[in-house]
Amino acid sequence: MLRIIDLRGTSPSESDLLAAVPRATTDVSAALHVAQELIDDVRERGSAALLDQSERFDRVRPTAVRVPAAELAEALDALAPEVRAAAETTIARVRAASAAQVPAPTRTQVGDGAVIEQRWAPVDRVGLYVPGGKTVYPSSVIMNVVPAQAAGVRSIALASPAQAAFGGRVHPTIAAVAALLGVDEVYAMGGAGAIGAFAYGVEDLGLEPVQRVTGPGNVYVAAAKRAVAGVTGIDAEAGPTDIVVVADASADADFVAADLLSQAEHDELAASVLVTDSAEFAAAVDDRLATRAGETKHGERAIAALTGPQSAIVLVDDLDRAADFVNAFGPEHLEIQVADPDAVLARVRNAGAIFIGPYSPVSLGDYAAGSNHVLPTGGTARHAAGLSAATFLRPQQVVRYGEAALREVASVVAALCDEEDFPAHGAAVTARFER
Repeated sequence: MLRIIDLRGTSPSESDLLAAVPRATTDVSAALHVAQELIDDVRERGSAALLDQSERFDRVRPTAVRVPAAELAEALDALAPEVRAAAETTIARVRAASAAQVPAPTRTQVGDGAVIEQRWAPVDRVGLYVPGGKTVYPSSVIMNVVPAQAAGVRSIALASPAQAAFGGRVHPTIAAVAALLGVDEVYAMGGAGAIGAFAYGVEDLGLEPVQRVTGPGNVYVAAAKRAVAGVTGIDAEAGPTDIVVVADASADADFVAADLLSQAEHDELAASVLVTDSAEFAAAVDDRLATRAGETKHGERAIAALTGPQSAIVLVDDLDRAADFVNAFGPEHLEIQVADPDAVLARVRNAGAIFIGPYSPVSLGDYAAGSNHVLPTGGTARHAAGLSAATFLRPQQVVRYGEAALREVASVVAALCDEEDFPAHGAAVTARFER
């Protein structure tokens, strides 16, 4: 089922590994022109544009873009008890993990009377996007809202596409979980237009611009984020999901197959990659994967993903080479199922979230592990991090110098000012000692 990339007997450079990495063919830049047109339409026509775009793309015209408070309360009251209990458990775990991500302020004394304070200030207002599409994502509400709350964000707005199946309302489960989290500013809007509304505001809705936009979405959402990145902060340009499993012959082939399939069911462009030093184990996984894919509800979608160019079995000589491949891939999700996982972990630098051992599947992280599931895709884990409380925080340095402390470094400042030909800079220091 999965194609084979055989790196055994080779000593590939990092460039060679980058070239060997399987990727889905998505081009955000190709969607940029359309996304910009939709954003401009919202800037020009406000809520009328959002309503028209909903009718065009979501096949329904919302009765109101801003979700009424009564509708949020109604959705929460109607939420199935087992779903509410699951959401509450997930919220508690993600909240605990997110709180641990907020750095404590520090104070560093670099000389007598010379102090640098480091503090972390939250952005004032954020716009959180929860996609619609093939399914409903209450977990994405939790993964976006909870870290923002943990960071101390004052104002949170949430957007999700209107649903034709629910008469133009936001999906009731999305509305319910938003209400459960205390978010009362919810909008029935989707796609690039929603991202533009967050970035620039919509006056006739009373929607104020935000300082950061986060959340996954399709290629037009990713393109819209790129388009507004100079106006507001963004988390990332999310693309199709991916999983890399590093496994040796000690792993359970059925567990590994189940985990590869779990991400393949997201969509046809999802990437599922096994990296192993055992050809026999690879064959066993491939057999179990074919069986499982034929039995699962979304088998057609999963099979398209598994047989696409973005999915593969990568054969390597040893687990050191497996770690090298992982670092070149930069997976969104990495599972390590080997006899000595810490040895592989020690060599891994580039991954969004890492799951160790046979009882830490990616699905656990998608929901109830306490970790965040909004992660860097498309290899961007090579340079970017997943969503966390830190996403909503800005480090700020506070400088406190007394007269003696400034006098001590006045000559240092003067020398550098002279070298850079900024005499007024130097004078701003020396003026304090010329009285």
